Amino acid sequence: MSRTPQTNVIDFRAAEKLLEAKDPRGAVKLLDPLITAHPENTAARLLRARAFFHSAQLRSAELEFQLVIEREPDNAFAHFALARTLERAGRTGEARRHFRLAAALDPRPDYVEAARFESI
Repeated sequence: MSRTPQTNVIDFRAAEKLLEAKDPRGAVKLLDPLITAHPENTAARLLRARAFFHSAQLRSAELEFQLVIEREPDNAFAHFALARTLERAGRTGEARRHFRLAAALDPRPDYVEAARFESI
């Protein structure tokens, strides 16, 4: 089946809904063909990374978040989410670096709190 721009949008929105409904594996299944057809789609990759995280596929989440950061180094959310992924995997030293980058890029209270700047 050929993918149309409309199909991509429908699948992306449906994947968002599945993630909200706590079905991250279903979201990944919808996003995989979209990303295969459009590997440059950073929004879809970010959504898939979140779905991987919520389904405890931490290595896959890490790789997706890293790819987003390579493309958008100033994406504070991607740094924060990568930090949460690394933290969940027990890699707190690596996580701290990304928490701090997220807080430096966007000083939202939750990012600043997670960065723990006072413990430098």
